Amino acid sequence: MNRKRLIILIMITVALIAGATYSFFVDPSEASWAPKCMVKTLTGYDCPGCGSQRMFHALLHGDIGAAWRHNAFLLLALPVIILMIIVEANRRRWPRLYRPLFSTASILTWTALLAAWTLLRNLL
Repeated sequence: MNRKRLIILIMITVALIAGATYSFFVDPSEASWAPKCMVKTLTGYDCPGCGSQRMFHALLHGDIGAAWRHNAFLLLALPVIILMIIVEANRRRWPRLYRPLFSTASILTWTALLAAWTLLRNLL
C-alpha cells in the first residue's frame, strides 16, 4: 500500500471513529443543537435521510427496533452501502463485482427505491 493511500485510509478511519463516538454519546432526539434536516424544516416532509442520525444512535446502542422506526430504508441499505464503499475502493481488484453494483440498472433501481421510500414515509 502506498503512503498516500495509507494516509487517506487513516483519515477515513479517524473520521468514522469520531462520527461513531459523536453518534453514540449525543442523542439527536434530545440535543437541541444537533443538526436538523433542512428539507423537513422547510417543507414539513421527511426526506429519505430523515431519522438517520437517530437511527445510527439507536443502532450503536443495540436498539434495532428504534433504528428501524427512525429510518428502515437506511437500516436495510446499510450492508449494501458498506459493500459498495469497499468495492469502490478496490474496483481494480474486483472489476467483476464493481460492474453490476455500479451499473446504470443498479443506480436506477436504487433511485426508484429511494423515491418509493420517500413517498411511502410521507403518505403513511
